[in-house]
Amino acid sequence: MLDWTTAFNRKVKRRLSKDYVIWLTTVGSDLTPQPRPVWFIWDGETVLIFSQPQAHKVRHIAQHPGVALTLNTDEEANEVMVILGRAAIDPSVPPAYKVPAYFKKYRTGIERLNMTPEEFSREYSTPIRVMPTAVRGF
Repeated sequence: MLDWTTAFNRKVKRRLSKDYVIWLTTVGSDLTPQPRPVWFIWDGETVLIFSQPQAHKVRHIAQHPGVALTLNTDEEANEVMVILGRAAIDPSVPPAYKVPAYFKKYRTGIERLNMTPEEFSREYSTPIRVMPTAVRGF
């Protein structure tokens, strides 16, 4: 378990609670890092992401569960926050529209995709859970 009581880790936790997008970096079969922005929620212990089942990130995680999550920074990189962790597909998670925190956070984004919550949940039906193992940055 990480110590979330340090000053820096508390800042990371605040950002996890409020940021709209995080960058998920997986490792491809050729061992090349593959970063991509994703929607997510933080439950206080893990990060939950919903993906299309055929997405490369799902295959990458099956082969190489070590991932990095990077929070956006300003143009001058005054505040860099990277979370290292282990990712896994979590079949126990209900569809996105039945996860109140996720739906509340992304309701408008889902509407902008011209999708109903149920359509979004069918399209992005693979729940990825990331357990943080380390935090880096300044």
